[in-house]
Amino acid sequence: MNVSQSVGKWYDLNKRELPWREQKNPYYIWASEIILQQTRMKQGIVYYYKFIEKFSTVFDLAHSTVEEVLNIWQGLGYYSRARNMHRAAKQIVDKFHGEFPSDLKTIRQLPGIGDYSSAAIASLAFNIPVACIDGNVYRLLARHFGISSFIDSAGGKKEFMTLATELLDVHHPGRHNQAMIELGAVICLPKHPLCSECPLKDSCMALKNDTIHELPKKKKKLIQVHRYFYYLVIKREGYVYLKQRPEKGIWALLYDFPLIETGKKMDIRELIRLKSWKELFMNTEITIKSVSDEYRHQLSHQFIHAWFIEMEVNLPLKTIPAREIEYERIDQYPLPRLIEKYLY
Repeated sequence: MNVSQSVGKWYDLNKRELPWREQKNPYYIWASEIILQQTRMKQGIVYYYKFIEKFSTVFDLAHSTVEEVLNIWQGLGYYSRARNMHRAAKQIVDKFHGEFPSDLKTIRQLPGIGDYSSAAIASLAFNIPVACIDGNVYRLLARHFGISSFIDSAGGKKEFMTLATELLDVHHPGRHNQAMIELGAVICLPKHPLCSECPLKDSCMALKNDTIHELPKKKKKLIQVHRYFYYLVIKREGYVYLKQRPEKGIWALLYDFPLIETGKKMDIRELIRLKSWKELFMNTEITIKSVSDEYRHQLSHQFIHAWFIEMEVNLPLKTIPAREIEYERIDQYPLPRLIEKYLY
């Protein structure tokens, strides 16, 4: 029995029951693939149900506003995924009359869809014989075949794709791809793999050579940047100032409070002496009510240190690049998880 047959047989007996597997609806498969990128299954499936309930068809998604999409996505992170889905839905409706494209090249050209996502959608929804490789499959292949090539190098990616293509069951590509991903996700775990339950244990090179925890190998090491945010929670007669973040950068198009970013940790006395503070408030009379403890928020490549300075003003502030909203309506705006932590 070859690798594909062994993994496929295991999958038929052990696969998890997931809603997008019940039918070959490309819209549902697309939504699940994008939502589950860089997201744990337990959290992702909750957001999948919320998303499909709100946007049950591609027309619903295309005709919504980006703020409505971000509201549903709130707390999931990597918000560019949501914005790209919104853009792609509009293209599907405008160019293809709401019919999800069924060829690999066109799927790949949609906003936010890369090599993995396009291959997954093409094979799962349209039975197109193309292999898809995510982190789970890289790990499974590296360990089973004892491959020490870097998975984040051009040569390594080509090597793994060639191997994955050779292993592909061209008659049932969707089932094969799901089986490989499933085995990597629930058995060939990163830190504590369940080798005794693996259908490939007898032929696994890493298990044989005791190199399980050395594979797969990555060339690049993530360099994390530390940033220091001082949020200004400015209140006036039941209103608070809220601003929309720019289209580029972290939390694009979400809403947060006006802030001053510094290159290091400061106390409030140092902060109010900054030029940026003086430019924001000029001669306005403010009353600082409290300064929060430090809130820490980790992103993939950034570590945010944040403090919330609650203050009151008597007059509207024209120098603040933000809008006044009723404080009670703040939950109607899509907010970064960091702001949610502070508010709730």
